[in-house]
Amino acid sequence: MSSYRVAVMGGDGIGPEVLDETLKVIAAAGVTLDTTTYELGAAHYLKTGEVLPDSVLEELRGHDAILLGAIGAEVGSTAVPAGLLERGLLLRMRFALDLYINLRPFQGVPGSLAAGCDFVVIRENTEGTYAGEGGFLRQGTPFEVATQGSVNTRHGVERCVRYAFELAQSRPEKHLTLVHKTNVLTFAGDLWQRTVAEVAPGFPEVTWDYNHVDAACIYLVENPGRYDVIVTDNLFGDILTDLAGAVAGGIGYAASANLNPDRTGPSMFEPVHGAAHDIAGENLANPIAAIHSGALMLDFLGEKEAAGRVLVATKEFIESPHPSDLGTTAIGDAIAERL
Repeated sequence: MSSYRVAVMGGDGIGPEVLDETLKVIAAAGVTLDTTTYELGAAHYLKTGEVLPDSVLEELRGHDAILLGAIGAEVGSTAVPAGLLERGLLLRMRFALDLYINLRPFQGVPGSLAAGCDFVVIRENTEGTYAGEGGFLRQGTPFEVATQGSVNTRHGVERCVRYAFELAQSRPEKHLTLVHKTNVLTFAGDLWQRTVAEVAPGFPEVTWDYNHVDAACIYLVENPGRYDVIVTDNLFGDILTDLAGAVAGGIGYAASANLNPDRTGPSMFEPVHGAAHDIAGENLANPIAAIHSGALMLDFLGEKEAAGRVLVATKEFIESPHPSDLGTTAIGDAIAERL
């Protein structure tokens, strides 16, 4: 079995704790990782003033994948400027490494609104409102103007849509839903809808439909089983997947993959949850989202058998009787033992 060079960024709060369990489970699955640890995040910024040095970004390019725990300052902290870590670290990696697909799978856990459901959200990851187009005019005056543009290119939209169709084609239901707001966002929405309609004939086995994003929020709560693969833009995908995480059992189960399908740089895998500083160091964090993200990494690296076993072991643990207050380490141990 091959060894893979993986950059490990525990980050802040509970991030290092959940990644420890992820690495434990990956080792139990028999996959060897050559890891390099990078101290990046709020704590690193407060200590050094650095967010993501150019030299570190170049080092990251030499890895096969990146595992990220969580990034963020404590709630209410003003020591880290708002948006600094998000734009300077997370978004910078997405843009520089061309991580244009954000894949978020959801399998409803027992007792959740989405129990028994299995759907995936494909979020465009490098354009939209997160591209950073905008600025201020007359800032700090009573006549201040703030603009925030949404960048949507045919190239960016089409490669995301095509990836979503390919994924839908590989799944049993073979169904894709475009989510947007075409009745108000008539330019961006039109580009997305035309692109889906033009790509669809290349995938004759895949059926597709369209939902406004506000309607999709209702359907995710009332009938999440209607979805198979959702494809949407950057902002809508960010919001919709947080709702999907809650519907599927909680954000502690929500995994994600930031993918460069062309493999011109390393892809990045991270749980959706935040740093949760209030429970950091108390062995209370749920590591399942991070472990699932690790399985997504194994699958993308070609270790599909090991990835499948990790997912089965995780599912078996979730569905087995166990104390509701089982600690972070004990959950990792229980999943690793099943491997």
